[in-house]
Amino acid sequence: MTEGLSSAPRPGTTPLTERSSRVAVARKLTRRAGREKAGAFLAEGAQAVREALAAHAAGQVRVREVFATDQPRHAELAELARAGSVPVRYVTERAAASLSETVTPQGVVAVCDLPGTTVDEALADRPPLVAVLVGVADPGNAGTVVRVADAAGAGAVLFAGDTVDAYNGKAVRASTGSVFHLPVARDRDVAEVLAACRRAGLRLVGADGRAAGDLDTADRDGELDAPTAWVFGGEAHGLPEHVRAELDAALRVPLYGRAESLNLATAAAVCLYASARAHHRATGG
Repeated sequence: MTEGLSSAPRPGTTPLTERSSRVAVARKLTRRAGREKAGAFLAEGAQAVREALAAHAAGQVRVREVFATDQPRHAELAELARAGSVPVRYVTERAAASLSETVTPQGVVAVCDLPGTTVDEALADRPPLVAVLVGVADPGNAGTVVRVADAAGAGAVLFAGDTVDAYNGKAVRASTGSVFHLPVARDRDVAEVLAACRRAGLRLVGADGRAAGDLDTADRDGELDAPTAWVFGGEAHGLPEHVRAELDAALRVPLYGRAESLNLATAAAVCLYASARAHHRATGG
């Protein structure tokens, strides 16, 4: 058996420490510059690693290696890695913690290739529902929107402009594996992202708390039946004026209680599911 592929360290094998060269190289992936230079990112935690290995087995993403502490709860993941010819590097608890960006590390991390999907590639199948993030700064929100988009059956999530990196560690964790389920693409040219959505036959609808129209009325009037790219702005200032000018419509989520507003990820969930329901009704799905 090839060294490093077994579900437990070979007798006499010393786990890698936080000072080992392999761990030091992987630790650079916790920074955006390191990810871009290496063309790789970290997927941390049992669920994320499991989804990464499933995507690897399906030929969708390449997992380069898995770092894990020698604990029984990681045995299943080690076997999955072995089945996909992915090396497993056993490490100390401190080494695992050095690769983690959480307060309570789970002790298992996968090193994965950055997909490099372009916006046009993500839209090639002309999906009827897409999420577009413009200027979103919080990685937790970004990752949660990816998870919500996946759950709602969206065909892609597009990161436009100065939006946070989709493969930031916190964003990957917040997606709970959904980052491996659907195309995620990035382009700093917001206008080009919106234009690509139009070329794919999508109606551009912005989520805007100041909009005159609301989601319920649009749903009753059949406005959500068409293929839609929902455009979500940053947490602090929402959609910039130049982006709003490019939209086919802007809609607000009606607030029936006393809350002043909804946070980005919650609003995205409401909007994406409203479109998903409308599409299912229209197609009899």
